[in-house]
Amino acid sequence: MLVRIVCQEDGSKQFEVVSSSGWGAARKYVFPQLLEAEAEAARPDLREQSRITPENYTFEMAGMETIRGRQAYVIAIQPRTANKYLTTGRIWVDTDEFAILRIEGKPARNPSFWIRRIHFVHDYDKSGPYWFPISDRSLTDVRIFGGTEMTIEYFDYAPNAPPAFSADATDPKSLP
Repeated sequence: MLVRIVCQEDGSKQFEVVSSSGWGAARKYVFPQLLEAEAEAARPDLREQSRITPENYTFEMAGMETIRGRQAYVIAIQPRTANKYLTTGRIWVDTDEFAILRIEGKPARNPSFWIRRIHFVHDYDKSGPYWFPISDRSLTDVRIFGGTEMTIEYFDYAPNAPPAFSADATDPKSLP
């Protein structure tokens, strides 16, 4: 499935399926639910419930590793609640910029009776001054269908340029 994602100024996301192929049941039932869940988690009113913050997690230093040539702190994360937006696992935090390079684990709460287990890896990388997701990989054990593997690769980011300021922008009355 090829999907165009538009991230709004408020952080919400809109998805447009450009093309899809492969197993019909996955295209009809699995992928739309994944897109819906990601859009829901990005909503401004729900975003605080999924952030990696001390309000949502406990943290324990687990070591250091190198990810794609970048030195990283490895930190075990344990959710404070069994919230469907939270993860039990580990994060890798860049030692220079303190950005998350990787999140690996499982959902704090199983999303469905039909799913026995999920293990995922979300990778992030820097492009220019920005950090973006570059891939998501998940292994899911579904009760009837067995194990499934899914990989999402992100590419062709087109960040909006910051607004240009004119000479009038120095006048506080002209600022929004």
